Amino acid sequence: MSKSLDRLPSSPLSAQGEDVWTVLRMMEWSGEYLEGKGITRGRLDAEHLLADVLGLGRLELYLQFDRPLVAAELDRYRPLLKRRAKREPLQYILGRTAFRELDLEVDERVLIPRPETEILLDEVLEWAGAHAGEQARGLDLGTDTSAAALEIARCNAEASGLADKVEFRLGSYFDPVEEGEVFDLVVSNPPYVAEGEAPSLEPEVREWEPGDALFAGPDGLGALRAIVAGAGSHVRPGGLLALEVGAGQAGPVVAMLEDTGEYVDVRVRRDLAGRERMVLTRRAIAK
Repeated sequence: MSKSLDRLPSSPLSAQGEDVWTVLRMMEWSGEYLEGKGITRGRLDAEHLLADVLGLGRLELYLQFDRPLVAAELDRYRPLLKRRAKREPLQYILGRTAFRELDLEVDERVLIPRPETEILLDEVLEWAGAHAGEQARGLDLGTDTSAAALEIARCNAEASGLADKVEFRLGSYFDPVEEGEVFDLVVSNPPYVAEGEAPSLEPEVREWEPGDALFAGPDGLGALRAIVAGAGSHVRPGGLLALEVGAGQAGPVVAMLEDTGEYVDVRVRRDLAGRERMVLTRRAIAK
């Protein structure tokens, strides 16, 4: 049987007083409804949305299964569920997402952080701790190509108490970097999806996330080529260049780095699914 939001009453009781929407009933119904829209984790997403409306942690819902939802709660919940049914990303609806220990503000102006980027950051932090210390000077490339994304990044830096440690510059990759300016590490999660792959992406990605943060030319390597070409002038000798790449791109990116003759110890790191998704290397030290 198909499910329709039209069945949801405007109050927890029907006119006859016989239809109560409890927390548990709403989660079960909403989960099936979202799954019917092609959303694999419909129940989980419904729990997140309902928890947000009720001002609870998701796990706290399980302690209030029998709680009846009042009309005002249903009125707040219904439009959120409709948005998710249209495949708008859960993170945009909630306006935030978790990334490591941070709770980050996100909306349609920015790409939603992925677990692969957390792995890349772990590698970068481990290297910085061993080779550069707390005073390491790093350059993150990618956010800086979008004024809208920079605005969100500034808000997150302030909310995280890091505003005095970060400088934001608008421009394409190395354009905002001064000539001769070098860094202990340069890291990037650039666009790397080939334009022809758009139809194969999930609707949440294809229809909602910013295209300039996703697509990089016919083969998806346009941004990575630009970064590899410019990084040699801005990574200090012995410094780290760390890149997130698309599935199947690690080999071509390693070849790009080796062709420059500027790097040593090129290595590839796999993501949680076993795919080669991170390329890390050190700038060679002149003998």
